[in-house]
Amino acid sequence: MDAAFTAEQDEIRRTLRELLAEHCAPDDIRSAVRTADGYDADLWRRLAQDLGLPGLALPQEYGGVGCGRTELAVACEETGRALLPSPLIATAVLAAPLIAALGTDAQRTALLPRIAAGELTATLAVPGGSLATALGLTGDPADGAWAGGGRAGGVQAGPGAGEGGWRLYGEATQVLDGHSAELLLVAAHAGGFPRSRTLLFLVRPDAAAGVVRTRRTSLDETRPLARIELRHTEAELLGADDGADVTGALATAGHAVAALLAAQAVGAADSALERTVAYVKAREQFGRAIGSFQAVKHRLADLYVQVQAARSAAYYAAWDPADAGGLALAQALEALRITTAEAVQLHGGLGFTWEHEAHLYFKRAAADELLFGPVHRLRDRAAQLAGLFAGAATTAPAERAAV
Repeated sequence: MDAAFTAEQDEIRRTLRELLAEHCAPDDIRSAVRTADGYDADLWRRLAQDLGLPGLALPQEYGGVGCGRTELAVACEETGRALLPSPLIATAVLAAPLIAALGTDAQRTALLPRIAAGELTATLAVPGGSLATALGLTGDPADGAWAGGGRAGGVQAGPGAGEGGWRLYGEATQVLDGHSAELLLVAAHAGGFPRSRTLLFLVRPDAAAGVVRTRRTSLDETRPLARIELRHTEAELLGADDGADVTGALATAGHAVAALLAAQAVGAADSALERTVAYVKAREQFGRAIGSFQAVKHRLADLYVQVQAARSAAYYAAWDPADAGGLALAQALEALRITTAEAVQLHGGLGFTWEHEAHLYFKRAAADELLFGPVHRLRDRAAQLAGLFAGAATTAPAERAAV
């Protein structure tokens, strides 16, 4: 593995950083999140049309740039640095790979070029607060309990009007960018208890009847969440038939999602650390900059090591997500939580005011761990998949008897 970035990757980073530095100051972020969409639609169109951001990792045959996951990780890190409110994660990281993996040729041809061009935003809607479980990050998506379990709750799918039609009934309560997405990928339970299975459906909320979308108050306004209510809503099955391995596709996608979320968390942590270093160099106490005190230097050095370690893990996971996605996300979320908490403290009384920019990063850290974690469950799931404790259940009784 060559760990050095290519000239193209460096150019993506430089271009994106310069553009976001111009348009994503803290006041710009606060203005954008209070719009109806929850982000700056003009900036999103510019990122899509000029930089090809939503189609960065999509194949060229579907209008994408044709780059790989590493290039998208670079972009995610830069959007994390700026705390950019945008549909990038929901559209390009959650929805587009599932359409590419499970969709029919007609569905891919109809949807992916529009996503790549920034003309269509999408998101993944799963019941309850189970996004991390559905993606296989904190639990096994194959057990189906997160999707309703074939009994009650969640979102249920049944036959609809016309041959091959479906109708959905239920709700998903924490859907990322669900209030503004123009296409919903809804995970629903079909077949009842005897033939229970989880399927993915396409719902166009502006055209389908029986869809109620409510934007919720979220801890991190840059990651808006919505409640999606479906009442006998017509839907299109994603894929050619209802025999696709949806939970397997979700778990596979989850590895890449974790790596890209880790890169975004690393970007946020790195930016919070940079802002804190700049502050302690300027803030004076007892006639000298507080950054010159040894205790402060040690704290900042520890943060730097944590952020760089998380960055290495994130890019390794982007290169090979099947092996390291969940662990990289756990390390990045932990680094972000610790760095932002220290940033608040090292800014002193100023940092504790809710309006200070340090709290934008602190709220991102707390909200991300609630939505995609927590860290200990991410690590527990990674340990299960690696079989680290496979023999614990059988050896423990013998050990206890020996004692």
